[in-house]
Amino acid sequence: MQPHRRSGILLHPTSLPGPFSIGTLGNECYRFIDFLAASGQSVWQILPLGPTGFGDSPYSSYSAFAGNPLLICPDQLVRSGDLSANDLQPFLNSCSVVDYSAATRAQERLLHLACGNFLAESSPDRKQVFDAFCRDQAYWLNDYAMFRALRTHLGDMSWFNWPEALRSRDAATLQTWGNLLHEAIIYHKYSQFVFFNQWLSVKNYANTRNIKILGDIPIFVAHDSSDVWANQQLFKLDASGAPLVVAGVPPDYFSGTGQRWGNPLYHWDRMAASGFDWWAQRLKWNLTLTDLLRIDHFRGFAACWEIPAEETTAINGSWRTVPGDQLFAALDKELGK
Repeated sequence: MQPHRRSGILLHPTSLPGPFSIGTLGNECYRFIDFLAASGQSVWQILPLGPTGFGDSPYSSYSAFAGNPLLICPDQLVRSGDLSANDLQPFLNSCSVVDYSAATRAQERLLHLACGNFLAESSPDRKQVFDAFCRDQAYWLNDYAMFRALRTHLGDMSWFNWPEALRSRDAATLQTWGNLLHEAIIYHKYSQFVFFNQWLSVKNYANTRNIKILGDIPIFVAHDSSDVWANQQLFKLDASGAPLVVAGVPPDYFSGTGQRWGNPLYHWDRMAASGFDWWAQRLKWNLTLTDLLRIDHFRGFAACWEIPAEETTAINGSWRTVPGDQLFAALDKELGK
């Protein structure tokens, strides 16, 4: 039997034209899905959806689970009652090029306003839906919201430069700071709530038009992320949280010094001892958000190029085998084909 072939277009939502300073999960998404259907396409391929860190790259995110609040559509927050149409007027933008700094400033102001209105005025039923979302996603959401609240409070300082008690996740210290930063933590949980509500509506609409969403996740995660901060034992780090070795690729025809990416590498033996639970959670959630999933640098599940962290290039690295067969056997058992 011949496999079913599909044709589609790669376009990240940030690039969609719309009334704000960045493409959002609003009408521009639905228009693009209609365009794909009318063009006889059946796949919309996107880049990773996570919240971007320094450099605004979707492949360097603060979380392997969270969504990027910049993509939240303010118009839809008006429809949900969290904003008014007048709130949006100062932020309408006719610029044809994304200015990430301006987009971030504008979106944060709108989302803080929307979150305050939601907490003060939303219906009991919608608040119950929010509470259910927070419970269901607590396995990543609690750490992510705390991470973002702390990072902002400490002047956007990377977690591995935080005071030792926060860096090492001392339980009493986290409890104290969780109480002090309660409002900021709720804000980040609210932002994730509305992001995923909007994204799943986009995905569901695409599916009704017979369009499948092809997602994308990087095999490695950013050092400065809630994933590494919350799961330090799963990465090759020293006692201070600094990487012992980092990811990259060896010298080749294109680069005599290779590529030193700088991502911390996984402690695969500890991943295996946990039944690869972190990977199973990551893929299960991402497969809820998409119909198909591409893993960037898939070759790294056979072996990865391990570079001592003190090296400034990738020349003096070495190949380290990875238990990819064992990983995917566990994923097959947990998630199915």
